[in-house]
Amino acid sequence: MILNVVNNQWAISSFSGFAGGERTTFAARGLGHGIAALRVDGNDALACYAAAEWAANRARGNHGPTLIEYFTYRAEGHSTSDDPSGYRSAQEREEWPLGDPVTRLKKHLIAIGEWDEERHAAMDLECAELVKATTKEAEKNGILGHGLHHPFHTMFEDVYEELPWHLEEQADQAIRERITKFGTERPFG
Repeated sequence: MILNVVNNQWAISSFSGFAGGERTTFAARGLGHGIAALRVDGNDALACYAAAEWAANRARGNHGPTLIEYFTYRAEGHSTSDDPSGYRSAQEREEWPLGDPVTRLKKHLIAIGEWDEERHAAMDLECAELVKATTKEAEKNGILGHGLHHPFHTMFEDVYEELPWHLEEQADQAIRERITKFGTERPFG
C-alpha cells in the first residue's frame, strides 16, 4: 500500500498548523506508526516520480506500506467558492520558494536539451484545442440549467454488474427525497 499525502499547507480556509503541521511533518507521523515514510518536494515532478517508483517497488516486493508526503503549495482557492485573500496575504504566493512545478520541469527539460519553447507553445495550443473540442462534445449531453439531464437514478447504474444492497438502499432513499422535495425525480423537466 502507498499512502499519498498531498500537503499543500492549507485546508479550505485553515492553515495545516491547525492539524499540528507546525510541530512535525506528516511523513514523520507515518514513521511514528512504523510505516516507511518520506517527504518529497511536491513541486518537483521528477522527485515525485522517483518517490512513487521507489514506494511501488517496495510494495511489489512485499516490504510493507509507504507514506509519501508531497510538500507543495496551493496557490489558488480550494474551490471556485473559496477566496484565499480572506485568510492569507497577497504576497504569500510569490514568496513560495519551490516554484511552479510545470515551469520548473519545463526549464529543466529545456536545460538538458529535451524540450524547447517552440514545442511547448505547440503543445499548449494543441491542448487548448483539445479541451475546446472535448467541451463542445460533452455539452451535447447537456449543460446544467438547460434541462438536458440524465435521470437521477442513473448515477447508481453502470458501476456494478449487480448493485450492492447498501447502494440500492441509498438510491431508493435519494429518489424518495427528490420526489418529496420536487414532486418528481427530475426537477428540471
